[in-house]
Amino acid sequence: MTYLSFPRQHARTQRFTLGVPRGFVVAPGEPGGEGDAGGRVVFVRARAGSGSSADGGGGEHLLWVLDLTAGGDAAERVAADPVALLGGADEELPAAERARRERSREGSAGIVAFATDEAVATAAFALSGRLFVAGLAPGADAARELAVPGPVVDPRPSPDGRLVAYTAQGALRVVEATGAGDRAVAEPDGDGVTWGLAEFIAAEEMGRSRGYWWSPDSTALLAARVDETPVQRWWISEPAHPNRAPVEVAYPAAGTANADVSLSLFTLADGARRDVEWDRARYPYLAAVHWSASGSPLLLVQTRDQREQRYLEVDPATGATSTLAVEEDRIWLDLFPGSPVRTPAGELVRITDENGARVLKVGEQALTGPELHVRAVLDAGGPGVLVSASAGAAAGDPEIGEVHVYRVDAAGAERVSQEPGVHGAVRSGELTVLTSAVLDRPGSVTRVLRDGKPVAEVASLAEKPTLTAHPRLLEAGERRIPTAVFLPSGYRESDGPLPVLLDPYGGPHGQRVYAAHNPHLVSQWFADQGFAVIVADGRGTPGRSPEWEKSIAGDFAGVSVEDQAAALEALSGLFPLDLERVAIRGWSYGGYLAALAVLRRPEVFHAAVVGAPVTDLRLYDTHYTERYLGHPDEQPEVYDANAVVTSEGLQDAAEPARPMMVIHGLADDNVLVAHSLRLSTALLAAGRPHEVLPLSGVTHMTPQEQVAENLLLLQVDFLKRSLALG
Repeated sequence: MTYLSFPRQHARTQRFTLGVPRGFVVAPGEPGGEGDAGGRVVFVRARAGSGSSADGGGGEHLLWVLDLTAGGDAAERVAADPVALLGGADEELPAAERARRERSREGSAGIVAFATDEAVATAAFALSGRLFVAGLAPGADAARELAVPGPVVDPRPSPDGRLVAYTAQGALRVVEATGAGDRAVAEPDGDGVTWGLAEFIAAEEMGRSRGYWWSPDSTALLAARVDETPVQRWWISEPAHPNRAPVEVAYPAAGTANADVSLSLFTLADGARRDVEWDRARYPYLAAVHWSASGSPLLLVQTRDQREQRYLEVDPATGATSTLAVEEDRIWLDLFPGSPVRTPAGELVRITDENGARVLKVGEQALTGPELHVRAVLDAGGPGVLVSASAGAAAGDPEIGEVHVYRVDAAGAERVSQEPGVHGAVRSGELTVLTSAVLDRPGSVTRVLRDGKPVAEVASLAEKPTLTAHPRLLEAGERRIPTAVFLPSGYRESDGPLPVLLDPYGGPHGQRVYAAHNPHLVSQWFADQGFAVIVADGRGTPGRSPEWEKSIAGDFAGVSVEDQAAALEALSGLFPLDLERVAIRGWSYGGYLAALAVLRRPEVFHAAVVGAPVTDLRLYDTHYTERYLGHPDEQPEVYDANAVVTSEGLQDAAEPARPMMVIHGLADDNVLVAHSLRLSTALLAAGRPHEVLPLSGVTHMTPQEQVAENLLLLQVDFLKRSLALG
C-alpha cells in the first residue's frame, strides 16, 4: 500500500473508524449445548479500514455474526453484504435516512444500523430506502429483500420475529417476515405529520433516535405522532448550484415553537388505537421510552425548562399514565443513555443527581455514591446492573480521562474493565462484549466475556495510524482542569519555547481528554507541525461531577473562556510555551469558544480557527439552548451576554484585533451557516481581519475525503501565517 500522509489517512479511514466493529447485539446461548447454543454476537463492520477503492479498500459496512460454540471456538461469518444486495449499485439515501444519519453523526455507508428480534435470530435493515431481512442463526436463509412501499426508514422486527415494522412516507407500517401482508398501522393525518419517527430535537439533543416501540408479546406498537406544523421554517440553499431550490427545514430555534409530540398504542389484531395520556402542556418533551417484558411501558417526560421531569408508567389497556418518580433541579436535569429501564423484577432503574453525586438508583435505593460518576446504563437484565462510570469526587487519586464498566448491585460496585483506559460494554445473560481503548495502543480491542472470562475477540480491521500520539494527561491549576498536552515528536528542551495551540471542545457533552490513544491523533499531528498543543476540558464538560457540568448555567462565554486561559497559565510553568504566540481552534461549540477567546481575551489568544460556530444563541435549538441559558424572552440579557454576535454587532470585542479563519458547511442543518455569515459581516463592519472558508455541500460533519484532508492542511497554513512562524 502506498504511504499516506496523516491528513490523507485520517480522512480516508474516516478518522480510523472504518473497520472497527460496532453496534453489538448479543444472543447468550445455552452453556453446555452444541453448535449455536454457545451464543453469538452480531455487529456491523466495514470490509476494510480504508474507504478508498483505489487501494482495494471498502467503506461499506457489512452485517457480521460471531458464532460461539460451547467448546470455546469462535468463527465469524457475513450475514449480509450491501454490495451483493444492491447488485453493485451505489447506495441512494432517502431524505429521512440522510436526516437520521446526520443526527447520529453517521458518515459511513452500507449497513450502519440494524435491529433484531428477541432471540437475535433475524435482523432487519434498510439500504437505499429498501427493506431487507437476514437470518442470523447458523444455516439460516441468506439475506433477502421484502417488497414494500418505500422509502423505508428504521425497520425493526417484532420480538417473536414474525413481523417487521418500519416507517415510510410518514406512515408506520408492518409486514410479515415472509414479505406478505404489508399494511399501514398509522398514517399521517395532515401535512407535516409523521408516525414512528423521532423529531429533530429528540434525535439531535435528547439521544432518542426512535419513534416507535414493539410490545414484548409482539401484538402491539407504541408510536409517536409528530406534528411539525407549529415549527418555524428555515431554508438551506446551495449557492454553488443556483439552479436548485432551497431545502425547507423545520427548525425549532430557542424561544420558538417545538413540534407537537404525542403517543398512541396500536393493537395489531383489531387495529384499535389508544392515545397515551399525560400532561403534555406541562411536560412537552418526550425524552425516553422503554417497553420490556418486565412491565408496562415507561416514559420519561420533561418540562420545557428541563427543571422537572416525571417517570411515567403506561396502562396499555387504557393509555392512562401513573407517576413512578419525580425529579426536580433548580438548574437543569440531564438525560442519560439507557435510562430509564426496568430490572427483570420490574423495578425502575435510573441515573439521577443526589447529594452532589451522579448515582444509580434502582427503585428508591441509590446503589452508588460519590465514589462513582455514573454516565450510562448499559444493561439491567442481571446479574446486577451494568453501567458506564468515571471516578467520582470521593474516589481519591484522579483517573484522568478514564471511563470504566461496573456491575452494580445492593452489595456495591464491581469493576468489570481492568486496564486504565476508556471502556464500553453490551451484555446479555452470561455474555458481555467489552470494548477497550488505552493510551499506549492505537484503536480499540473488543473481547467477548463469558461470566467475566475472555472466550473470543472480535477482530478490528482498522488501519494503524502513521503517527503515534504522546499525550501528557494532568490536572491544570487550582480548578484541576483535566488537560492533555502534546509536544512535537522528538522535541528536545534545547529547541526552545513552542508556539501554543489550544484545541478544545469545551462545552456540554464534549469531553476531549480521554485516556485512549486515537482521540488524540489530530492534536498530536498539529503538535508535530511545531506547536505545543493543549486540550483542556473546562467546567461544563462531562465526566467529573454534576456541579462541574452545571457551572456554565447562564454563562457559556465567561466560564468557558476563563477555563481555557486558566489552563494555559497553569501549564506555562511546566512546559516550554511561548505565550506571545498562542492560537486556538475548534468546531461547533469549540468554534464558538475559539471566536470568543480572540474577541474577548486578545491579550491571551492571538489567532483562531473558528469551525461551524454558534454565534447567536437565538439561532440554535430549543432543548439545548434553553437548558443552559433559559428562555430568550425571559432572559434576553443572558442571550446577549453569551453571543459572539448580536443584532448590534460584536459583543464585548476587545483590542487588538486578532485574525480568524471561519469555516462552515453550507449544507449544515444543525448549526446553520447564518451563524458564520453574521460573524463575518460583524467582523467586516468592525474592520477586523478574517478569512471565510465556505464548504459547498458539507453538513455539520465533514466526511468527504478531500475536504477532511485539506481542512487540516489549510488550518496549519493559516496558523503559521497568523503567528508569523517560518
